[in-house]
Amino acid sequence: MAYLKVSGTKIVDQNDKEIILRGAGLGGWMKWAHVESLFEITVDTLAGYPGCEFQIRAALADVVGSEKSEFFFDKFLEYFFTDADAAFFKSLGLNCIRIPFNYRHFEDDMNPKVLKPEGFKHLDRVIDLCAKHGIYTILDLHTAPGGQNTDWHSDAGTHIANFWLHKDFQDRTIWLWEELAKHYKDNTWIAGYNPLNEPTDPYQTRLIAFYHRIYKAIRDIDPYHALFLDGNTFASDFSHFGDAHKGWENTAYSIHDYSVFGFPASPEKYVSSEVQLKRLKRSYLKKREWMDQRGLCVWNGEWGPVYARKEYEGELTDAINDERFKVLKDQLNIYNEDRLSWSIWLYKDIGFQGMVHVSRETTYMTLFKDFLAKKHRLAIDAWGADDSQIRHVYQPLIDLIKQEVSPEHQNLYPAPVWKLQDRVGRLSRNILVSEFLVKEWAEHFRGKSTEEIDEIAKSFSFDKCLHRDGLNKILTENASSVAE
Repeated sequence: MAYLKVSGTKIVDQNDKEIILRGAGLGGWMKWAHVESLFEITVDTLAGYPGCEFQIRAALADVVGSEKSEFFFDKFLEYFFTDADAAFFKSLGLNCIRIPFNYRHFEDDMNPKVLKPEGFKHLDRVIDLCAKHGIYTILDLHTAPGGQNTDWHSDAGTHIANFWLHKDFQDRTIWLWEELAKHYKDNTWIAGYNPLNEPTDPYQTRLIAFYHRIYKAIRDIDPYHALFLDGNTFASDFSHFGDAHKGWENTAYSIHDYSVFGFPASPEKYVSSEVQLKRLKRSYLKKREWMDQRGLCVWNGEWGPVYARKEYEGELTDAINDERFKVLKDQLNIYNEDRLSWSIWLYKDIGFQGMVHVSRETTYMTLFKDFLAKKHRLAIDAWGADDSQIRHVYQPLIDLIKQEVSPEHQNLYPAPVWKLQDRVGRLSRNILVSEFLVKEWAEHFRGKSTEEIDEIAKSFSFDKCLHRDGLNKILTENASSVAE
């Protein structure tokens, strides 16, 4: 078994045979975030929690004590991905899992650059499980010290990406990747490293400087594994990279190709019209334009629609999801033309986007049924939120800003990804109101015994999950369609 490597526009094996990586991100596992996830911190779309991961962990420890809190999180990580998950994933014809993780598993802010060996416990376990079933992995630092982007999933508790303002945060990230490279440099089932998820550097130049640093730091220890570098502004913008790639060998470039047609905020019903198909392709090609001009390798590290749920969308659920599957198929048709490697977001959650999702009959979903309904009604989740029930509350604030602020000052970076109303929503709903619900989430565990907490965590095990068969069928068909 030899390392995969990047050769021109392709990923190849030791015999220079093209390997097309098709798979999913393990969102919601070692990184929680409020996207109908478990706690809503940096696990993106997993289980339905509010706030940021560090807030959730602290709140649960306050309610049940540190010992039970750590027990819950450890068991959750254990049950969330097991041999049964790896076997099922492989049975679909998929061959790669992107593993997002939070830096906090490996160091503490109050004890920086001191490695926590237990951080490797579950990461090693899942990498080995995947290897056992012939599945490659890509390691994704989804949350860096200080927050590398302006969104909630960087687990910084703010909309300011302080990673770019304090060199110490960058130095700690360099240090962490050095430790990771030492640990994994001989593991050939790891397809590569994704050093920084969705950076947002408003000045652009700091990202390039950091990539030069991280490239050298990793290569000094590990010259073998491929690197997958995200574009700026949530992996969408390479327009300022210039000739930065010169000297970066064995490197691919990561786009995240979400389409507005796959979300509740879609401007219109998706019917695969000629105009809509052109819009899908135009957005995709714009993101990869810099790489195509230079003959560089492109990897789509995140993409995919979200799906309706009967408890919220009722009788419209099936029609909505059929429409989302159209978006999914049309994106895949575009990708297949380029023999593109991709990692759909995501493998497992509580029913919003995952290939498998936790049954509503489980202990966790029963316990949090009313809380999750409240979160949905209040549009606390940033990911694919439907704010129709509370839009009237926030619209006056949006109108006030439009009235009092000059038009040329209304669109702050990361515009155009965040429009004015998106910024108001992020700060007011996803950060402010969400923060008030953190303790309410934790209170659901009050008085629970260790056995009961174990049963709650076990809700995320494979045998407690349902399969999104329509999604999985489409992925399987496309995973094999360009395999030869």
